[in-house]
Amino acid sequence: MTGTPAPLDGWDASTRIGVVVPHADVGPEAELQAVAPASVSVHASRIHFAAMRAGGEMDEKIPHDPILAFVQPPYLDQAVELLAAAPLHALALGFTSSSYALKARGEQELYERLRPVTRGLPITGTTRAARAAFDALGADRIAVVNPPWFDDLLSGQGADYFREFGYQVVHHGPCGLPSNQKAITPENLSAWIRGTVAAHRPDAVLVAGNGIRAVGTVQTLEDELGLHVVTANQVILWHALHLAGAADTAHGITGYGHLFTTAPKAERT
Repeated sequence: MTGTPAPLDGWDASTRIGVVVPHADVGPEAELQAVAPASVSVHASRIHFAAMRAGGEMDEKIPHDPILAFVQPPYLDQAVELLAAAPLHALALGFTSSSYALKARGEQELYERLRPVTRGLPITGTTRAARAAFDALGADRIAVVNPPWFDDLLSGQGADYFREFGYQVVHHGPCGLPSNQKAITPENLSAWIRGTVAAHRPDAVLVAGNGIRAVGTVQTLEDELGLHVVTANQVILWHALHLAGAADTAHGITGYGHLFTTAPKAERT
């Protein structure tokens, strides 16, 4: 016997987060795994999303019917139930646009519908977590940067969603980058936010859409522009960790924005 420790195998993770993602999207898992420390493991369940094709390909603008179909029973309910059967600590929905289309009331009804299949585990999603983040950061003036594959109507629905909760949306729209997941980088996304969004002087910028490459923009933009930057996958990890009772773990994450130094407040209704 030697004193060499065994290699890490992931089984000793102190917090396990489950996330539901579109079938052809690797973005949520990639970014969650990048931000999460070794003590956190990420486990995904997939649902077919008719707007995506094999290899993650999409049309330049995604149609709206699949956005609502993604969250309809029975498929989402089954995916959540199967995921919740694992020994997890919190669940997250890695999909933004459906909440835009459902609006505030429809989203609340969705979470109520899912409650019986969560096995009592707390559950969050991008827009719900983003609201918690804005309140934790004291941000009332917000800008919402959507993926280029969101059309203007969907972006407007997103702005209306946040206005329902009393936020002042000073800018919203699809970002002016190629409508291709693989063509978006932290560099060109940061440049677009810097050149198009910063002049609106928001308290916080939300980069919405779990399939857009975004967590690599957070720290640089916050340091440079002096505003808060929240992204879809960053925020569901932050919120899920707090819901899982892993606040110390969340507070220990560095390099991905000021958000991880904060804690959620009571949910705004």
